[in-house]
Amino acid sequence: MSGHSKWNNIKRKKEKTDAVKAKIFTKIGKEMAVAIKAGGANPDNNSRLRELIAKAKANNVPNDNIERCIKKFSENSNIDYKEMVYEGYGPSGVAFIVKTSTDNINRTAGNVRSYFSKYGGNMGQTGCVGFMFEDRGVIEIYDEDGEVDEDKLMEDAIESGASDFVSEGEGYFKVYTEVDEYMPVAEELKAKGYNITSADNTKVPANYVDIEDEEIARQLENMIDKFEDDDDVTDVYHNWNI
Repeated sequence: MSGHSKWNNIKRKKEKTDAVKAKIFTKIGKEMAVAIKAGGANPDNNSRLRELIAKAKANNVPNDNIERCIKKFSENSNIDYKEMVYEGYGPSGVAFIVKTSTDNINRTAGNVRSYFSKYGGNMGQTGCVGFMFEDRGVIEIYDEDGEVDEDKLMEDAIESGASDFVSEGEGYFKVYTEVDEYMPVAEELKAKGYNITSADNTKVPANYVDIEDEEIARQLENMIDKFEDDDDVTDVYHNWNI
């Protein structure tokens, strides 16, 4: 189990690094659509849009892409995304929070419910697991060439305003901040030359669930993959201790 788990964790991290880059702008784009519909396309008069532009830049989204996105959603008033959050349990009582942004709530709710059911879980009521998680900012850093000095990164992160630092091995690091501080911290670390793969708010579980059974671990992996592959899903949080 340990060998299987370690290999899958490394594989998942490498795949996630590439997938996050591809999906992060889709997520931010949907958030921009909601913000533009609510407050207009001028960031000077729309604080939420202004925040999302800064978020996109912190996540390495090119300025041209940001401008095209704003133009697209400001010119097409028919695009209407709703942000919905679903909660439930996977196999062995692993808690899940699934955030979505969708133009078809019935489709999204049906898909999310089916993913819970297919892999031995069940979708619950709003609030059934939310109390188990704390909102924090998180910045993910990938050191592909093995050149990052871990102690120096930790020092730079703390000096930039981070509240916590975690090395996940294989060149992957996570820097945690207060909810409203992840963007300035990410921008400062980026300016110092670190490879920021994502920067966003996240939900950190108060306690984790250990899974010893290999079959249940596979079910959870497949369940997470299904959620992450769904275009309507923007974030998946769980308390499985992978």
